[in-house]
Amino acid sequence: MAILETNNDITQRKRGEEEIRELNRELGKRTVGLEAINKELESFAYSTSHDLRAPLRHVAGYAELLQKNAISVLDDKGRKYVLMILESAKRMGNLIDDLLAFSRIGRAETRKSMVSLNALVREVQDEIAEEIAGRNVLWTIGDLPEFYGDRSMLKLALLNLISNAVKFTRTRPQAEIEIRRAEGPTDSMVILVKDNGVGFDMKYLNKLFGVFQRLHRSEEFLGTGIGLATVHRVIHRHGGQVWADAVVDGGATFFIALPSL
Repeated sequence: MAILETNNDITQRKRGEEEIRELNRELGKRTVGLEAINKELESFAYSTSHDLRAPLRHVAGYAELLQKNAISVLDDKGRKYVLMILESAKRMGNLIDDLLAFSRIGRAETRKSMVSLNALVREVQDEIAEEIAGRNVLWTIGDLPEFYGDRSMLKLALLNLISNAVKFTRTRPQAEIEIRRAEGPTDSMVILVKDNGVGFDMKYLNKLFGVFQRLHRSEEFLGTGIGLATVHRVIHRHGGQVWADAVVDGGATFFIALPSL
C-alpha cells in the first residue's frame, strides 16, 4: 500500500533540501576563502624567505672574515661568540632553504613522468653519504615500484623521510633503516620507511606533519621542523596519504600511500 506524502512532509523535505544547499554554498565560500589564505601565506613565506637570504649572507660572510682575519686577537670568549654566530647563521640558512622548498611545492606545477622509486632512494643515499660517514648503518632496501609522478617532488619527500631516519638513529650503535613496499589497499601502493631510532609518543601524532612542529628538543636533534610538513604536502599533491607509527625509544615507521597506476 502506497503512503501518500503530506503537505507537511513536502514542506519539511524542501526546507531540508534548502538547508543542505545553503550549507554547501557556505562550505564553498569557506573553501575559496581558505584557498586564498593559503596562497597568501605561501606567497608571504616565499617572499620573506627570499628577502632574508641577502642579510643572512652578509652576517655569515662578515663573521667568516672576522674568524679568518681577527681570530688571533680574540680571546676564547670572542672566538666562541664568532663560532656561535656562524652556527646560528647556518641553521637560519637551512630554515630558509626548507621554507622556500615548502612554499615552492604549493606554487609549482607538477611535471609527471614514470619514476623509479629505487633510483630515487639510491640518489638520496648518495646525497647523505657524507652525513653518515663513519656511522654503522644497516640498510634494507626492498624492490620498490615505479610511479607516475613529479620526480623532483617525490625525491624531496624521500630525502626528508630518509634523512629523518638517519637523524633519529644517531644515538644507536647500529642504525637500522628499512625501505620497502608494504601491504595496503588494492587501489594504492604503500611504501614504508622504518628505523630503530628514538621514536616518539603517539599522543603527539596530530602535530607530526605541521610546519615548525618538533617532538624532540633542538639541542638533541637539529632540524627546522619543516621536513615532514613537506612530505605531507608532496604526497597530498599526488593524491596520496602519509601517516606514521612509533614507540618511544623503539623506532618509527612512516608510510606513504600513493594511488595505483
